[in-house]
Amino acid sequence: MISAVQDYEAIKTAVETAANEHGEPHWFVERRLAAIDAMQDLALPEMKRYDFHRWPLMDNMELNFRRSDKSLADGLPKAKNQIRFVQVGQTTVAVDLPDELADQGVILTDIFSAFREHPRLTEKYFMEKVTNYKENKLTAYQQAFLNAGVFLYVPKGVEIKRPIEAYLIQDSTVKQPMVSHVLIIAEENSQFSFIQHLNTKGDEANAAHCMVEVLSRANSHVHFSSVDELGEHTYSFLHRRANLSRNARFDWAIGIVNDQNTLGDITSELIGEGAHSESKVIAVTTGKQSNGINNRVVNRGKHTTANISQRGVLLEKSELIFNGIGNIIHGASGANAEQENRVLMMSDHAHGDANPILLIDEDDVIAGHAASVGQVDQNQLYYLMSRGIDKELAQRLVIRGFLGPVLEEIPLPEVRQEMIDVIERKLEDGQHFN
Repeated sequence: MISAVQDYEAIKTAVETAANEHGEPHWFVERRLAAIDAMQDLALPEMKRYDFHRWPLMDNMELNFRRSDKSLADGLPKAKNQIRFVQVGQTTVAVDLPDELADQGVILTDIFSAFREHPRLTEKYFMEKVTNYKENKLTAYQQAFLNAGVFLYVPKGVEIKRPIEAYLIQDSTVKQPMVSHVLIIAEENSQFSFIQHLNTKGDEANAAHCMVEVLSRANSHVHFSSVDELGEHTYSFLHRRANLSRNARFDWAIGIVNDQNTLGDITSELIGEGAHSESKVIAVTTGKQSNGINNRVVNRGKHTTANISQRGVLLEKSELIFNGIGNIIHGASGANAEQENRVLMMSDHAHGDANPILLIDEDDVIAGHAASVGQVDQNQLYYLMSRGIDKELAQRLVIRGFLGPVLEEIPLPEVRQEMIDVIERKLEDGQHFN
């Protein structure tokens, strides 16, 4: 359980020893120890109308570094001229970055190499500008027990036409949590797409803490996609946040199709005037799993625009809670924050909720919301079945139609198709609809 009593002094000693043996810079070792100190007094993150306090997210308070079997990454797609980063557990399997991009100053590397080789960037920005480790107990855990991750730096004015893909594979052939971090810095006028793939290999019961921090500078344009497929023995905390400067455009497209309980937190902080963010999330739950997702936009700058679009499908006895949070700060005149949260239950035993939350402290703004929670339309099913389609296929067609409006708005066709394929596999994988 999260609340288990711990000997923090002994933990600090063990973590310091492991970090030094790992060759980490002094500044980061000190940050690990500061985070362990902070954990003792910090509360868990807030999730309205959702209880995750008994999940085994922090059972493991050890820092170990092991080499994983690289063959666990076999079978990944490899296209010509693909830009990609592949990591299994803590073992970096591949970094494919074209010379022409490296010559322009693009950096793509594992997070610990970045700490050692690019301290000017990482010491300043890692859990300092976007997310702070003192926010809650889980963010402190992230800094204290970090053991994997990737760093991407795109210099001013660089446009990357091909998507950058990061395959981050949890090695659950051994007993060890995945504490992974993606740190992205998009300088002024840069433009690129980043695709994250989360997956699990092995059957050990482990937690996964996966954090994303993005600094999106003035006039940059970044599209971040993720397909989350963590395993049935993995309880996960997925924290993603982007800070947007003046006239920056940053978009999320997230497919959450893990096989165990997930606590998700997605935030866009629109700080600079004219910043724009689209946040699109799809979630599918099955069995007895439970997902709680906060999707938050914070309009701080004037004339900022943020839209949330979430759709979730529940099967069997599963639970899914969407909290859509629009927060317009005083002084953000001319801001626009809209959200749509819709949940479709395919079973009488499922429990879904969609909670639109508007926090507005400015008069000259536009804000709106739409939310719905309901059972599958039996008339749709009967119509399809009357055309000779069996019940399970008819249900999948209804689900495709329900998710379609969000899927169709994902601009990268390869991401859109991957999400469709993953959702299809989850729906077909021995599920029994009611």
